[in-house]
Amino acid sequence: MIQLHKVSKQYEGRESVHNVSLSIERGSVYGLLGSNGAGKTTLLKIVSGIYKPDSGEANIDGEAVYENPSIKQKLFFLADTPAFLPQYNVKQMASFYSSLYNSWDQDRFNELGKIFGIDPKVKLHKFSKGVQRQAAFWLALSCRPEVLILDEPIDGLDPVVRKKVKSILMEEVAYKDMTILISSHNLEEIEDLCDHVGILHQGHILVEKELDELKSEFHKVQIAFRQKPPGELFDRLHVLQRDQRGSVISCIVKGDHSAIEDMVNEYEPVIFDLLPLTLEEIFIHEMGDAGYAVKQILVK
Repeated sequence: MIQLHKVSKQYEGRESVHNVSLSIERGSVYGLLGSNGAGKTTLLKIVSGIYKPDSGEANIDGEAVYENPSIKQKLFFLADTPAFLPQYNVKQMASFYSSLYNSWDQDRFNELGKIFGIDPKVKLHKFSKGVQRQAAFWLALSCRPEVLILDEPIDGLDPVVRKKVKSILMEEVAYKDMTILISSHNLEEIEDLCDHVGILHQGHILVEKELDELKSEFHKVQIAFRQKPPGELFDRLHVLQRDQRGSVISCIVKGDHSAIEDMVNEYEPVIFDLLPLTLEEIFIHEMGDAGYAVKQILVK
């Protein structure tokens, strides 16, 4: 549904996005990860049709997004700082969006109003950042977009509201086949929501995979032996990081789960735990491989 082909964009004198290609299927939730300044927001604005790529193509359903009103009817971009018309309340903003989106759903607006519990007659600038963001979600989802593009969507939301918003988003994906492209520094939230992830670094895509496939490639291994640890084992394993505390060796290993298990068991360890990595830990290791100065995390 969303297709980027060799997209590049210069912003303020530097190349913010370079030769990026990716494809996002309808009804999927795609998490875009990356360090500060990696080009995530620029890429989201290209997908949204706010920026025109300097080269390459950015399409939705086979059509260019930039300066294409019919395609923009299908999407909603929710920026990291929600923007409202000055002195407007939710009710007035709803009237504004209903005039822009043919897909505006007043019944959905009324239904979500009960869920969020925000007074639609209070001017939006009087609310806190968190309530403003809830109002932005309320309005965005009432437009019934086919594509929802979110830049740091949960910033400023308390844990209860985060759970509420995530539940609503998952309902939209499950029952309305909505496609969501989300960028966030909160990798725990991304991990809960996404089925695909892409890691962007210095404008380049480092990794793009299904989340389950990506997580299946990385493992934490904790092992101990009666005798001296066999050096041959660690030569055979694809070890990304190794640390030893007392007799217990902790490693981050890349490879197939079953193959790692079989290989370690050949050496008859007295302690052996094989655990999956979190998305945050995988992100740190991928960024470390790309030369980004981050502290490696190894669960003790």
